[in-house]
Amino acid sequence: MAAVQAHLDAWAPSPYPAESHQGVRQTAAYQSDLHILVEAQDGTMAASTILWLDEANRAAAFEPVGTHPGHRRRGPARAMPLPGMCLARAEGATRVTVACPGAPGHPRARGLYYGVGFRESTRNAPLIKTRTEG
Repeated sequence: MAAVQAHLDAWAPSPYPAESHQGVRQTAAYQSDLHILVEAQDGTMAASTILWLDEANRAAAFEPVGTHPGHRRRGPARAMPLPGMCLARAEGATRVTVACPGAPGHPRARGLYYGVGFRESTRNAPLIKTRTEG
C-alpha cells in the first residue's frame, strides 16, 4: 500500500506495519479523502500527510507530515498543506494546525510551515516527574 510505504520511507527506520495503518484507517476520525499523498515522477511516494478533522471545534490538524529523503527540499511537502487547507475549509474547518515536535532543531520543517502561512501559536513544555523513593 502506497501510504504505508510513504510512511516507512519518510521515517526510516520505522516499525510501522501495514496492520498499523489499517488500524488508523478504521478509526472514527479517519477520512480517506483527507489522506494526502504526493507521487513523484518516478512513481515513488514523495510525501504524505493525514488531515484530521475536528468538526465540533471546526478545526483540522496535519499529522503526521513526512517526506521521502530523496525528495526533501524539492517541493512535494509544500504541495500538501495548501490543498489540505482547502479541503479542511470545505469540511467547515476555520483553523488548521500542524505540530512540529522539536521545532528549534528542525528549521527546515518550521520554514516549510511558515512558508505556507502557519504561525507559531504554542510551544510544548515537556514535564517530567521523577520517581521518589519511599
